[in-house]
Amino acid sequence: MDAVEAHGTGTRLGDPIEAQALLATYGQTRDTDRPLWLGSVKSNIGHTQAAAGVAGIIKMVMAMHHGTLPPTLHADQPTTEVDWTTGAVQLLTQEQRWLDAESRPRRAAVSSFGISGTNAHTIIEHVPDRGLREPTETHPPGAAIPWLLSARNTAALRAQAGRLAEHITAETSTLEVAHALATRTHHEERAVITHGTPEERHQALTHLARGTTHPHTITGHTNPDNH
Repeated sequence: MDAVEAHGTGTRLGDPIEAQALLATYGQTRDTDRPLWLGSVKSNIGHTQAAAGVAGIIKMVMAMHHGTLPPTLHADQPTTEVDWTTGAVQLLTQEQRWLDAESRPRRAAVSSFGISGTNAHTIIEHVPDRGLREPTETHPPGAAIPWLLSARNTAALRAQAGRLAEHITAETSTLEVAHALATRTHHEERAVITHGTPEERHQALTHLARGTTHPHTITGHTNPDNH
């Protein structure tokens, strides 16, 4: 174990109990030049209550991704309520580089303690990069991938089409644009670019922005009272 993301609420009762437990477990039989690094994201964002545990997991996953353990704020002096000499545990008062050891990957633990007594301690391990390729865009041949546009009125719809057309290139992912447009809030004035290559969709958007028709475009209006 390389590091622990502590529950660390900053209380005189809870923090010493947690620190002493870590000293008695992870802090034993360790070389002093390889201490267990101890920190808490609560010093950065406060106590997020029910989301405190997942906030700690996000922090440690991102620390693994970047190979860096971020410092804990406002913890320059360790509390005197804990006997830090009983084990090799050290507070993260400064940023630390975090690389895989020769014989094993990076590992960290995240603690989250509920006021009702529901406690969680999760161990996370870094997955080495095996050179996996990025997923390629695939869809059935001839499949329709509609681009859905909507606005509160015709002028706004045309303006939106014009802005989108400015960003369309031959390398544009039709699937990514379709997903982004489909998951937005939908308004009364609507248009659909039904299919086509990025170049053809660019032409359809340009026609829509000008208020002219295009064979790949369908426009319409919906009554908000019928939603």
